[in-house]
Amino acid sequence: MTSGMPDFSLDRLSNAVAGSIVYPPGSKFGPRIQQDIQLVMLYAGEMTVTVSGRPLHVTPGHVILLKPGLEESFVFSKREDSWHRWIAVHYEGLSERDVEALNRLPECLPLSEEMNLLVDLMLRLTRQGAPTDADVRSLGLAALHLYPRESEKAMLQREKHPAVYAALAYIHENYAEEMSLAALANATGASPEHLVRLFKKHERTSPIHYLWQYRVNRAVELLTHTGLTVSEIAARCGFKTSHHLARLVKETTGRTATDIRRDSWSGFRGSPQT
Repeated sequence: MTSGMPDFSLDRLSNAVAGSIVYPPGSKFGPRIQQDIQLVMLYAGEMTVTVSGRPLHVTPGHVILLKPGLEESFVFSKREDSWHRWIAVHYEGLSERDVEALNRLPECLPLSEEMNLLVDLMLRLTRQGAPTDADVRSLGLAALHLYPRESEKAMLQREKHPAVYAALAYIHENYAEEMSLAALANATGASPEHLVRLFKKHERTSPIHYLWQYRVNRAVELLTHTGLTVSEIAARCGFKTSHHLARLVKETTGRTATDIRRDSWSGFRGSPQT
C-alpha cells in the first residue's frame, strides 16, 4: 500500500460510479454536501470549486480530490463549455485515521493517462450494459489508489530542473495557442538549446515533440468524449487545420479521427450532476 493512503479494501467499498458531463457557459452547480470520495477530471473550459468556503480554481488537464462531509459548489467558465468526468467511490463509516490520510493528499494534480484509462473503462463497462458490481467497484478502488501514487509522481517531477517543470506547466495550460521553441524557452527562463538538452535528459523527447504529443492526446480525448467537430477540436488543441489534426492523430495512434469517434463516442452529455 502506498504510504499516506487509507488501507481501503474492496469489501469496505459499497459503491463506485463514473460519469461525464458538459456544462454550458455560465453554469453553476450546488451547493451540496459531498457523500463520496470523488475524483473530478477537467478536460475543457474551467471551474472554480468552493469547498467549505475555500475556492479552488481548476484548469483543463487536472484532477481534484473531493472528500465526504464537506459542502461544495461549482462555478464553470463564462466563455465556453466546461467538460469534466468523475469517479465517485463510497465507503461507509470512514475512520478518523482514514480522514486524516485523505487530508494529507493534495487537492489537485495533473491528470495522468492512467487515470484517464480507468475512467474510460468504468464508463465503457456501464455503456455495454449489466457490468458486474465487483468489476466497477474494483476500477473505482484502483483509481482511489492511483491518486496518491500520482501525488508522489508529481513530487518527483518537482525534483527535475525548474525549467522543465515550468515548460510542462506552460504547455499544459497554453497548448491551444501557437507556440514556438523560442517562446516556450522564454517562458521558462532558459535558452532554447538548454531547454532541449533538459527535455532530452528528463523527458527523453524534445519540447516541441512533447507539445504535439500532448495536443494529439487532448484531441483524441475530445474526439472520444464530445460532439465537437474535427475543425472545432483542431482549433481548441492548437492544430493549424482539421487536416493537420487528422494526419497527426493517424500517425500517432494508427487510427483515423473518424475511426476513433465511431468506436468510442457514446453521447457524452450525461445526466445533470457532478
